Amino acid sequence: MAMNRQTKRMLQRQGELGPDGEPSRGKPRQQTRPAPGPPKERTSPKQYVHEVRSELRKVAWPSRAEVVRYSGIVLFTLVILTLFIFALDWAFAQSVFFLFGG
Repeated sequence: MAMNRQTKRMLQRQGELGPDGEPSRGKPRQQTRPAPGPPKERTSPKQYVHEVRSELRKVAWPSRAEVVRYSGIVLFTLVILTLFIFALDWAFAQSVFFLFGG
């Protein structure tokens, strides 16, 4: 079997080739998975809520002015993209009607 050195080394590591480079007759060595660790204790709902609140305190919340500004940007972009898609749809519909005489 013609193969390069890198492929031979990889196949030897996987147990599919013997040390002389010939295919091994036995089954290839199976990779073993590590044993799972002990199951973790579940947190109580009270502890969960406490951790969530402590994480939410770390969030940098936007001010009212930022929320209004970002909402305006989103609505403006939404209107522009809606008009753009409407114009494309109308143009394609008109061209199909023109081509097929509808």
